[in-house]
Amino acid sequence: MLELKNISFQAEDGGKEIEILRNINLTVENRFVAVTGPNGSGKSTLAKIVAGILTPTEGQIFLDGVDITQKSITERAQMGISFAFQQPVRFKGITVKDMLSIAAGRETAVSEVCAMLSEVGLCARDYVNREINASLSGGELKRIEIAMIMARKARVSIFDEPEAGIDLWSFQNLIRVFEKMHAETKGTILIISHQERILNIADQIVLLSDGRIEKVGSREEIMPALLGAGQPCRTLSDKLIQ
Repeated sequence: MLELKNISFQAEDGGKEIEILRNINLTVENRFVAVTGPNGSGKSTLAKIVAGILTPTEGQIFLDGVDITQKSITERAQMGISFAFQQPVRFKGITVKDMLSIAAGRETAVSEVCAMLSEVGLCARDYVNREINASLSGGELKRIEIAMIMARKARVSIFDEPEAGIDLWSFQNLIRVFEKMHAETKGTILIISHQERILNIADQIVLLSDGRIEKVGSREEIMPALLGAGQPCRTLSDKLIQ
């Protein structure tokens, strides 16, 4: 179980302190959770605070009752928290197979690597021994990073806008990967997203606005309000990206 208690975060901007998150309280129990909201509402900041990339100005974070507020990103990773960046990192000299073995915490067989790459829509023979460097596109890196999270089988898996750079066919496959991952790990998947198709498979949706939680509930409770029943038809992304 992941608990955020009275989380606030401030950052300096042009010599002024800007409040990005304000008194966030949230409890997540082994569910598929989507965090959404307008640009600038604090979604990515919240994800980075859970992962340990940022430290909250105020408040505490608990994982299964253990206070992890002051623990580093490495310590949190060892405790079972994974984070997939919006813009994946490149690693010159390290192959895809190397990275999947590191993620799994053991030497993985080529057959296992091939299976994981196939899950994310990559032809295994073309990628197993490729370096994770500038020769890979953003979409390829994104899919490899998702395969790494799958290999880890983490207690908490955090994805910051995983749809970025993913083409339509791969996006459909991405949805299936998330559903399978959640079913297999029985852990928590926390996704930052504007995409209606991702929100529609979430158990719980958290709507952020101006650094605060505006609403929390099931997709049945939250989606009608987000889509604005009876209003002129626009995509959810259009409504949230303002």
